[in-house]
Amino acid sequence: MSEYMLSKDYFVQVIRDLIVLAEDRKEYFTDLDSAIGDGDHGINLSIGFREVNKNIEDWKGLSVRDFYNKVGTALLDKVGGSSGPLYGSFFMKFGLPIKTKGPDEGATFEEFIAMMEKGVEIIKKRGKSTTGEKTMLDTFVPAVETLRKEYEGGTLAKEAMEKAVEAGKAGLESTRNIVATKGRAMRLGERAIGHLDPGAASAAEILEVFYKDMPN
Repeated sequence: MSEYMLSKDYFVQVIRDLIVLAEDRKEYFTDLDSAIGDGDHGINLSIGFREVNKNIEDWKGLSVRDFYNKVGTALLDKVGGSSGPLYGSFFMKFGLPIKTKGPDEGATFEEFIAMMEKGVEIIKKRGKSTTGEKTMLDTFVPAVETLRKEYEGGTLAKEAMEKAVEAGKAGLESTRNIVATKGRAMRLGERAIGHLDPGAASAAEILEVFYKDMPN
């Protein structure tokens, strides 16, 4: 069986689709954040990805590693709140595990899993956070753990990613019942219960884009 590969075009298309997502879901993410935070999550993501959109044509000739570093740096520079540093760091580190260096080369699925793991690892480090604290990690951690487990257990690549997305959505749903211990939401204490975490919500939709853009 030939190895499942993700092309350079795939990685660029994901970012193109995230630019669209950030605009389309701006109000939804902002509404979620208004309930328990500063009300700026959707706006901040939109600002960050608009900056990416301005530069994507200049960057698309770079290697995947360098391309994602540029995306992450733009988010880091332009986005306020906690989401800028966290998503910025995620995308900046995302390309590091790729062994190939050429501007036209993509990644093996094994490399892709390592890329996801690297991104999540930096979010944990920068946010000084873990699961169960009503953050984007409640989506990312179960998703990425499921991705590796399924793929190593013999599940086909795209199907493994589908299961990862489902695990992430279950993680997102779990944030309804968590008392926040990080960010602005921690001030609400028990009153944050019943509300989804906006970062976990955007993380779930970002993972879905990575899944939907994958070739069959």
